[in-house]
Amino acid sequence: MSELEAALGLLIKKLEIWMRQFVLMLPNMVIALILLFITYYVAKQVRRFTEKLLPRISHSAALNNLFATLVQTGTLLLGIFFVLTILKLDKTVTTMLAGVGIIGLALGFAFQDIAANFISGVIIAVRKPFGVGDVIETNDFFGTIERINMRTIDLRRVTGELVKVPNRKVFESPMVNYSHYGIRRIDLRMGVSYAEDLERVQSIVKDAVTGIKGMVENREVEVVYDEFGDSSINFLVRFWIQYKRQTDYVYAKSAAIIKIKKAFDNGNIQIPFPIRTLDFAIKGGESLNQQLRETLEKARKNSSQNGKKEAEE
Repeated sequence: MSELEAALGLLIKKLEIWMRQFVLMLPNMVIALILLFITYYVAKQVRRFTEKLLPRISHSAALNNLFATLVQTGTLLLGIFFVLTILKLDKTVTTMLAGVGIIGLALGFAFQDIAANFISGVIIAVRKPFGVGDVIETNDFFGTIERINMRTIDLRRVTGELVKVPNRKVFESPMVNYSHYGIRRIDLRMGVSYAEDLERVQSIVKDAVTGIKGMVENREVEVVYDEFGDSSINFLVRFWIQYKRQTDYVYAKSAAIIKIKKAFDNGNIQIPFPIRTLDFAIKGGESLNQQLRETLEKARKNSSQNGKKEAEE
């Protein structure tokens, strides 16, 4: 019984010590609880203020939401740090921060691709090299941007497929934005016969192309001859169009081809077919008919000589 009484005595003393410490810490706990509620309220108000302020600076909803969340989280963490300091648990905070740092380092190595895509998405949202609806080409993909996320860019190809391109790939690779200036040049390569009047062809092509729907009026149509081809003199037709969608380029190019073909038909301008020369081993100065006659005569002589030999045998 003496041992049991001793154990109970020690337990009672321990409880008395804890009770005394609890009573001493009670004012601090009340202050810490009040501070925690104040921190939560302040963090909420800071987030609302940030959400109202950010749209004046940035038009990216994803980036604004991310920054507002970071501000709110930072305010909460600062308040919690003060609460733990009041409760004299600041050493525990230091230990926790060290553990969080180690865990964060490990997670950083494990999810470095996700982190790289996220950081690239933030940079893209800040710099805004393109927007939703722009027509771009990157990483061998060509299409219209449908959505910009913090991790990927949703690209709708001309054939209808949706491609999710990682932000890191877009950030690191060359990218062509066809919609940036709102205009685009169409280049048509064609050819005419050597017998045609080149200046007349130039005038007819310019008149045919001028007035196509969506053409930029202050940009002159260019018809430039660039080479002597095997069966034609080749030239380039260059003109500018308003460019907002992928179909603007396709339809304008098709309309230009139709109008040029009609103009050539009305003006009796010949678009030559490729010419090919077939070699029948004809000697210089001889025609194909003459060569065929000589070949047939040789064949008859050979057949008659073979017949005589068979008769003699």
